[in-house]
Amino acid sequence: MRGAFDLANKKILQDKNSYGKPRPWRQKKLENLRYAEYLSILLYKKAHKVQGCADVLRFRKLPDGSTKLYQTWFCKSRLCPLCNWRRSLKNSSQLTKILAEAHRQHSTARFIFLTLTEENSVDGVDLKRRLKVLTHAFFKLVHYKKVSKNLLGFVRSTEITTNANGSYHQHLHVLLFVKSAYFKGTGNYLSQADWTNLWQKALKSSYKPIVNVEAVRVNKSKGKSSLLASAQETAKYQVKSADYMTDDDNRNQQVIDDLEQALAGTRQIGYGGLLKIIKKKLKLDDADNGDLINTDGKQLLEPTESELIVAKWDSQRKNYLIW
Repeated sequence: MRGAFDLANKKILQDKNSYGKPRPWRQKKLENLRYAEYLSILLYKKAHKVQGCADVLRFRKLPDGSTKLYQTWFCKSRLCPLCNWRRSLKNSSQLTKILAEAHRQHSTARFIFLTLTEENSVDGVDLKRRLKVLTHAFFKLVHYKKVSKNLLGFVRSTEITTNANGSYHQHLHVLLFVKSAYFKGTGNYLSQADWTNLWQKALKSSYKPIVNVEAVRVNKSKGKSSLLASAQETAKYQVKSADYMTDDDNRNQQVIDDLEQALAGTRQIGYGGLLKIIKKKLKLDDADNGDLINTDGKQLLEPTESELIVAKWDSQRKNYLIW
């Protein structure tokens, strides 16, 4: 009985960032356990490993009263909601650093945000092949002379959405870093129609694909700068967990099975040109398989006993409890 009494008196983890915003550990862990259950039903061997993701969290209490993750174990499965949340934070942090350095080196250069889509959605069987086609078409696009002559670098990410009829829609979010000459003189600037025609050519499609293009503001005026917004859009989740955490268990299992097979061996984010060089120079590790603890790239010193906070997942109370 005493063990039950002690458990009932354990405090629930309250992990907040320096702005006082709670971090969604409980929500992501509950989704992780549901994902692991689906993997088990689908007979994926990694199900047990996924289930143990971030079971024990060790934090360091910082002088400002906030806490920062110091130690845990992440499964790093591609669709794990916990790991995807951490990857999104890491991608956003890395991309912000890379873009800032690129702008420092070429202060007159500009950013362009592109969304490249396909008209035809695909089913799960065809998804992996279509992802390869999409990536190949993108590399053709950036090597066309009309694009490459003013292109300094790029970062591209793949996003997949699910449709009600069981099909999938894949598209690319791209940040292009271009010379200022792109916006000057004849033969440099590419209109919406130009981008659409070039993308259609790269895709070898018989239809006009939908392309969104917009120039990005670097300086902040009112609210969030469009560069920050574009960076966050590029660094966000490849697949939202809401797409395979619906009320329909059979559908969820099918979506997970399709995506597990389609995404194996692929990368969510890719860099090219100057942005790739800067990433290497800054010694930023791989977000897909790298460190998901220090998402901002800053290593913490080992906490003292008074600074250490340990939280363990409790399956009965369905929450992280402080030990």
